[in-house]
Amino acid sequence: MTRTPTGATQLAGVIGWPVRHSRSPDIHNAAYEALGLDWVYVALPVPPGEVPAALRGMRALGIEGLSVTMPHKGAVAAEVDALTADAAALGAVNSVRRDGDRLIGDNTDGGGFVDSLVEAGVDPSGRRCVVLGAGGAARAVVRSLATAGAAQVTVVNRDPGRAATAAALAGAVGAVGSASDLGTADLLVQATPVGMGDDATLAADPDLLPAGAVVADLVYHPLVTPLLDAARTRGLTTVDGLGMLVHQAARQLRAWTGCDAPIDVMRAAATG
Repeated sequence: MTRTPTGATQLAGVIGWPVRHSRSPDIHNAAYEALGLDWVYVALPVPPGEVPAALRGMRALGIEGLSVTMPHKGAVAAEVDALTADAAALGAVNSVRRDGDRLIGDNTDGGGFVDSLVEAGVDPSGRRCVVLGAGGAARAVVRSLATAGAAQVTVVNRDPGRAATAAALAGAVGAVGSASDLGTADLLVQATPVGMGDDATLAADPDLLPAGAVVADLVYHPLVTPLLDAARTRGLTTVDGLGMLVHQAARQLRAWTGCDAPIDVMRAAATG
């Protein structure tokens, strides 16, 4: 049964522009309910340029946690009091927590992606990975794959400069590549909008991958993208994008509340 907010209810939310479409309130509120927490999570539209005011509001209102979505991840990184190592390296924040009077910015996207792989029984350690894309999500994935012990993280992007910037986040195991690198990939990560919605474009040809490769797609609408469908037909292991959405939220929940996240409940809420 849904809890009625009280004077003691803790407030969390997501800021973005636009943000009304976000599934984050469903995911977080389902978790609070399952855990019996007197918390509530709401969507808070914040227009471009208003991030400083939004964070002042977080301080003044005692908001315990904020998720951050587009286009505010970079602006929030410049306004918080401190950054975690991931947020600092990426120059982007998707989660803010209170630490006394200080606001700490974190980025849970890449870690959430690795958690989704582990949940699917895929250990990225020692794997030769190819990441398609060089945007914010791709960069977070590149860094976290390297941190998780990937043997190589190759970035493929139409813009070589953006690819090099993303690959640098993997340190010594990072590289810039091309579609020809799919032939030696143990793990392919599709981190572009290709295949979203009604887009039937195939982001890559899974026939180029070796037998036993894993294919992950960060797109979660549709849940089975054209790439994942083709990879399954080929008999390859696939990981859908909903796992990253749920696990990055789970990391936020743990940081804010100190509670273990009910992953099954959160995933059901994301698909409800």
